[in-house]
Amino acid sequence: MPNPPSAAAQLRQFIAKFAPANQKLIRSVRRLLRQRFPTANEMVYDNYNFFVIGYGANERPSDYFLSLAADANGVGICFLYGARLPDPTRILLGAGKQTRFLRVPGLAILKQPAVRDLLTAAAAQARAPLPPSGRGKLIIRSISKKQRPRKSA
Repeated sequence: MPNPPSAAAQLRQFIAKFAPANQKLIRSVRRLLRQRFPTANEMVYDNYNFFVIGYGANERPSDYFLSLAADANGVGICFLYGARLPDPTRILLGAGKQTRFLRVPGLAILKQPAVRDLLTAAAAQARAPLPPSGRGKLIIRSISKKQRPRKSA
């Protein structure tokens, strides 16, 4: 029986399902988030509706504070406890009791001061603080057999 693919190889396969422009954006956003939060674990879900990479201090999804989410229509950043974040410029979308999100049409939006402040605040209010040193793990958490198309029709 052959060895299962590594987590990194599986991640590459998941991203390869998307249109080339979204593949590039997903990789760029992930790279920026890895640079910003190097000690965070990345928990990957390739679900029915979305491809998601969550960021947190451990392997408990409830302790994750941020996720990259992608579907055929594009990429977004989900702030899992975004309703509690200071958002003076009102750039976060959503009206739920807990979560807020930001559409990411290009990498430039993540370099805006207001977005950098939101990323910092999200990490600071995380239920479990990120480790001060080390490198987070890549964890494949869930893969759905049935999925919506990852490329626009």
